[in-house]
Amino acid sequence: MEIKSVLRALAVLLAIVSAFMTLCLVAGVAIGEGTRPLLWFGAPSAFGFALFALSLTVSRAKVLLSPKTGYLFVTLSWIFASALGSVPFVISGYIPSWTDALFETMSGFTTTGASILSDIEALPSSLLLWRATTHWMGGMGIVVLTVAIFPLLGINGRALMEAESPGPQIDKFTPRLSQTASILWLIYCGLTAVLVALLLAGGMGPIDAISHAFATMGTGGYSTRNASVAAYHSAYIDGVITAFMLLAGANFALYWKILRGNFRAALSDSELRLYLSIVAISVALVAGNLLASGTYGSPARAIRFAAFQVATIITTTGFATADYLQWPYFSQAILFALMFVGGCAGSTAGGIKVGRILTLFKMGASEMKFLLNPRGVYGVFVNRQYVRKTAVYDIAAMVFLYFATAAVSTLVVAAGGYDILTSLSSTMATLGNIGPGFGRVGPAFNYALFPDWIKAWFVFVMLLGRLEVYTVLVLFTKDFWKR
Repeated sequence: MEIKSVLRALAVLLAIVSAFMTLCLVAGVAIGEGTRPLLWFGAPSAFGFALFALSLTVSRAKVLLSPKTGYLFVTLSWIFASALGSVPFVISGYIPSWTDALFETMSGFTTTGASILSDIEALPSSLLLWRATTHWMGGMGIVVLTVAIFPLLGINGRALMEAESPGPQIDKFTPRLSQTASILWLIYCGLTAVLVALLLAGGMGPIDAISHAFATMGTGGYSTRNASVAAYHSAYIDGVITAFMLLAGANFALYWKILRGNFRAALSDSELRLYLSIVAISVALVAGNLLASGTYGSPARAIRFAAFQVATIITTTGFATADYLQWPYFSQAILFALMFVGGCAGSTAGGIKVGRILTLFKMGASEMKFLLNPRGVYGVFVNRQYVRKTAVYDIAAMVFLYFATAAVSTLVVAAGGYDILTSLSSTMATLGNIGPGFGRVGPAFNYALFPDWIKAWFVFVMLLGRLEVYTVLVLFTKDFWKR
């Protein structure tokens, strides 16, 4: 196994993480936090840069990673990035526990948005900005960013980017993979910049606007306010964030097609259509239920709050404008069901993904046709293209492993003495990278109630969910370590 190449690639990635920490350091000093950000961010960023410099000194050879080693690198990259990113929280004293700091940072990078902080507003702006930055980096994928900035990793970059699912699917936009990664990040940056401008126009301050834009486009959900987006009491801000959460939950490959003028291919995408249909139907059902129950007195308010909560759950963002545990049970049931769906393949959202659900549904329909007419030949078609049986089996196996992991995790949490709703929803919220759940981890609560060993378990579950199970679990097989 190419251990030297893995270590060299990790050094490059940690240097990128250090560069973003340095930006937060500069921002903290610029807004008047004194020299404190120098201490909080200076030491970990210096360590990351030192590792990168050392790797250049030891070897300047091009990084060569096989697809097999790519799984190891991608998994280690998220672990090391989270470990390095947790240092500022510990040094600052705002999260003195290493377990809590690692939980908060892994939750950030995996865009889960689950927090152990009870008083978010007590944190300085530079640390709040760093929390949001972990969302933004993790949303599109830190390995995708590494491939975009350093083409020297591009020899087997496709294997690395595909191992870092659920980042965008690697459609062949350009002959060079590093150029494709750059295009994806440019689209991501462009949408983020537009969102920042719109939030500033809505009355948010610069730090709040940037933090919420990062969390929205990364579908993370870290807010700078204890009450999340509800703190702004603004229909405008709710509407803007709702729209951009839905944009972040769609396949970024479609935006490239739109930019190239291929509107028909983008808008006729079957996964996008199903995604928007699920959102529209869910919003209509929840809004109708809220209106009928008297939770909100006007259709406009019912639609506003229903649309926001449906968008934040299906895109696994995790913002909140209302405590949905106080809503009617029917509305809660719809939101709970959406936790099992997720966004589109190729988006920054987590979850099982609409594309996989669509494929499995068509596989089921095909099998029923075969039962009625065993002599017939039936295939699975998505976007009028035949899906190979091996691909269908791969999806079915991934979904099975996803639910098997959820079952095991629910038992682990329940072993800590927690009720079944809290155990199941906290598992689905961390595995699906959603953040808030139901029971004792609802939108009005956080994850500080759990002991360190369960928080450590959730760190592992969040990583499993972000890398879509396969990438991590394959490392625990005996065959992986055979020469």
